[in-house]
Amino acid sequence: MKNLLTAAAILALTSTLCAAPEKPQYTIKDVMKAIHKGDTSLGKKVAQGQGTKEDFAKMVSYYKSLPLNEPPRGDKASWSAKAAALLHAAEGLHKGEATALESYKKASNCKACHSQHKPE
Repeated sequence: MKNLLTAAAILALTSTLCAAPEKPQYTIKDVMKAIHKGDTSLGKKVAQGQGTKEDFAKMVSYYKSLPLNEPPRGDKASWSAKAAALLHAAEGLHKGEATALESYKKASNCKACHSQHKPE
């Protein structure tokens, strides 16, 4: 009986580790268009301290997809770090963390990401 339970546990762990990688709900283009495009974008509104709880929830939803996408160019590790910083800042805003707005402003520096990852 003990061997059967051990085998079941190993099988469950193996199937979890071998599961297909999660696919992003949104493409990079979708995220940029929904959050960052234009002078009246959601990202600019939030950076000016005018975001709502609903805005933060939308940002979290979109930013969850960024690290799951492949960067159009550049280093995957750099892409993952920048995408994770955006997601972490948006989650902080949604939770009402005091330092989240400054973190978001820093993480949403377009040039820092575009210079390394945006296709030419």
